[in-house]
Amino acid sequence: MPDTMTLPPVTKAGTSLPVELLKATTAKANAVKVTPGHGVAGRHPTRELLDALSGNKDPGMFGRMFPKLPPLQVADAKLKALAEAMLDATPADASKDNPNVPAGFTYLGQFVDHDITLDLTSLGDKQKDPLGVENFRTPSLDLDCLYGLGPDGSPHLYSRNGPDFKTRGPKFVIGKNINVGFGGVTGNFSNDLPRSPEGMALIGDHRNDENLLVAQTHLAFLKFHNKVCDILANGAKPPADLFAEARRVVTWHYQWMVLHDFVERLTEPGIVAKILHDGRKFYRFKRTPYMPVEFSVAAYRLGHSMVRQTYSHNRVFPDIGFDLLFGFTGLSGQIAGDLAPNPPTGPLPVSVLPSNWIIDWRRFHDLGTPAGTPGFTFNHARRLDPLLVKELHELPGGGGNLAFRNLKRGVMLGLPSGQDVAAHMKVKKPLTPAEIASGPDGVVAKQQGLDKATPLWYYILKEAQVRHNGERLGPVGSTIVSEVFVGLVHGDPQSYIWQVKDWKPTLPSAKPNDFTMADLLRLVNDINPIG
Repeated sequence: MPDTMTLPPVTKAGTSLPVELLKATTAKANAVKVTPGHGVAGRHPTRELLDALSGNKDPGMFGRMFPKLPPLQVADAKLKALAEAMLDATPADASKDNPNVPAGFTYLGQFVDHDITLDLTSLGDKQKDPLGVENFRTPSLDLDCLYGLGPDGSPHLYSRNGPDFKTRGPKFVIGKNINVGFGGVTGNFSNDLPRSPEGMALIGDHRNDENLLVAQTHLAFLKFHNKVCDILANGAKPPADLFAEARRVVTWHYQWMVLHDFVERLTEPGIVAKILHDGRKFYRFKRTPYMPVEFSVAAYRLGHSMVRQTYSHNRVFPDIGFDLLFGFTGLSGQIAGDLAPNPPTGPLPVSVLPSNWIIDWRRFHDLGTPAGTPGFTFNHARRLDPLLVKELHELPGGGGNLAFRNLKRGVMLGLPSGQDVAAHMKVKKPLTPAEIASGPDGVVAKQQGLDKATPLWYYILKEAQVRHNGERLGPVGSTIVSEVFVGLVHGDPQSYIWQVKDWKPTLPSAKPNDFTMADLLRLVNDINPIG
């Protein structure tokens, strides 16, 4: 099957789309991709759409934060030269690890990205509105990637209950593991995503089975919901609608965690609190949040810089690379259900996740494991800088150079330069051409004439490197990321910001009135299942 469905051109009849947008819409822009995969399926912004809707207070699914700034035009040859220079030549150098960001946040960030970009609109509605102007799911931190359409609309996600097994929920189904000889892991484990007979994950967003680390993150959230169900059911006054109350509690704690544990960790001190108090200046909408391309195509691609070349996964696999992290999945790898040999004849393919691949969360989040613990290695994220590990420069399946793809995407969608955004924000100390030109990658940026007019994604990463030694984003990156996340929560009328004034987390945590990813893992109490 082709990976696109070319639709007839949109016409004026039967739609309320503005005439200028209809003129900008082309048959090419009307291609709705249906092949599953990271960055492939669903609808995507186009330059024509963004230009036509610039300045619209509610532009639809996609829009611009800075619609009046001119686009930066750069030739492909210059982008390729810069992209090739954005290589982390010393991926094993521990001094380039970020001491403040455990590696688990790289994949929490991917999980969050999938949550805010999940498009549950039916294929029919996507065909009618391929540019996402009228029929689209509002981006928000509501865990649709976890809950799908709920027990009624997505019954395959939820466990049966009751004496006749006819009802679904309130808990999620959890997948079971198989044991294999390597590593000596024995026992019965339920630490995989639930799967179809052919190994595909039965979850709210198939993209969360793209690599093993985001898959295990999704699993942690499934178990978090189930744990909250137990807490509420065993409380003094169990709620009448256990599922609805558990979802509210889980979602509110998740929203808090994203703002105060994830975003605050990656941005300049105090900026989230300032935006929550003073309001947003640049990410503005009238009623409906949209996905700004300055965020999705530039600022939030910070996660690519955080990726390590290898990870210490558990005691059995203390040093693994991307091939295995992708191999032990259903979407990108060879977890193949009934199609796999039984018993397994090699490491891959397998029917479900082997128990020796269950994650040891102590290696990915700060759970208080003492330094020097025998056989234990903690994974830090890499510093925020313009350098990406080799594997991201040579994506599998002919995917090419991710750095070039990111830079090219920014030009194609008409992103402004980092300097223009900094000037618009009135940043007190924008990067100078000499600061842009620092380091081997900066030398190439200068050679290509990009030190004075710099692609926004590169500028944000260089700003983090120069202003904060790669430990957190600088003023431009911090502002874009913080304003968008605060806006996505504020734009959701069911969020804690709207529903309860001065709400604070209520679940058990290391620090009262707070909740972190480490608190979530402690609450689930499945930190290192295989020991």
